[in-house]
Amino acid sequence: MEQKLIGILSYISNLIWGVPLVVLLLGTGVYLTVVLKGVQFRALFPSLYIALVKRGEEGESEGDISHFQALMTALSATVGVGNIAGVATAIASGGPGALFWMWITGLFGMATKYSEAVLAIKYRETDKFGTMSGGPMYYISKGLGLRWLGGLFALFASVAAFGIGNMVQSNSVADALNSTFGIPHWLSGITMCIATGFVVIGGIKTIAKVTSVMVPFMIAFYITGSIILLFIHWQNIPEAIGLIFSHAFTPTAPVGGFMGATVQQTIRMGVARGIFSNESGLGSSPIAAAAAKTRNPVRQALVSMTQTFIDTIVVCTFTGLVIVASGVWSSGKTGAALSAFAFEQGIPKDIGDDMVSISLVFFAYSTILGWCYYGEKAIEYLLRESAVRPYRIVFTVFVFVGATVELDVVWYFADIMNGLMAFPNLIGLIGLSKDVVEETKKYLITEISLK
Repeated sequence: MEQKLIGILSYISNLIWGVPLVVLLLGTGVYLTVVLKGVQFRALFPSLYIALVKRGEEGESEGDISHFQALMTALSATVGVGNIAGVATAIASGGPGALFWMWITGLFGMATKYSEAVLAIKYRETDKFGTMSGGPMYYISKGLGLRWLGGLFALFASVAAFGIGNMVQSNSVADALNSTFGIPHWLSGITMCIATGFVVIGGIKTIAKVTSVMVPFMIAFYITGSIILLFIHWQNIPEAIGLIFSHAFTPTAPVGGFMGATVQQTIRMGVARGIFSNESGLGSSPIAAAAAKTRNPVRQALVSMTQTFIDTIVVCTFTGLVIVASGVWSSGKTGAALSAFAFEQGIPKDIGDDMVSISLVFFAYSTILGWCYYGEKAIEYLLRESAVRPYRIVFTVFVFVGATVELDVVWYFADIMNGLMAFPNLIGLIGLSKDVVEETKKYLITEISLK
């Protein structure tokens, strides 16, 4: 019976995440890039300055958390298993060229992320707790006047949070700790459950405080390890870069354990895994952006689009380069096992395994925190503020459940819910693109100096 259910869910997941959705997600990014005249390229460095150096304008504006904290909360939810296992899967199935198409997805996805944040700030509301509430459900409902469609997004998001943002993550952590350190699944589960409960019970301000410390540390730790590996294989880096660009446009022949890939397969894997990693167009991160203290929508949007840059252009690039430069991309391994195998090349096996496992623990746990906030805001939209605390409690309990059970069904169901989030959000983005352009014209001219 379970296998039959898995077969049905797998079919539905493949149907939802087929070529039409991937083209729609990437196409929306291209369209927004055109109408915004390449804002992600024109304002990238000033945006990074606001996000990482100036960090916010707390004393001047409405909101709950700073620019930096909103960015770290959003990054906590996107810099996750996809940056380790997702990149490896793309390369294992599509060849080195898949990383190039992840870059393309990330660059156009920045325009999507920018637009989501503009609309999230423009249409946000203050709830009875005195905190900000915003995201696709609000800009779809208020901007397009389609409350039912906003409700559908909120429903999909509140359910998806238990899958891609909860049980899938805790299960990945439990598996990694068990295989590397021999820690029982139940012990990992109860530890994460308690740690999650202590943080999420305080809401966005507590989540933001924790993620603003943890996310920079975990990214720095992972990048430092990657740099060490790239230094060891420095002589292979030019060849690796050549493979990434050449195989982006030509078929990859079978070699070693690699079965070969067509250009179409390379593009599909790169785009799909790029979207899975940075979530541009899915509508999750604007929920965090809506909580930011900011003078205007554009200022926070500039910060928000750096999330995709950091996630895909920076973190995913390090993973991909380590895999290709170490020469293990054609080993036949895939997922986190391929990333771990790459980190074992040139250094003791135990150190390589430990480095990947520790990074995966931080990446996955931070994703749990970020997605709890996304889920509670979605449920607040559907059932009002009284449902928030019960949601946090149930969400926390499911962290333990995810760590201790088999998740074949949950994986497919999570993919389905995650994909379904994209459709109403993309309708909102395209339908309200005029609002994004107007806000950009209104503020960007005076704000581009970024005093």
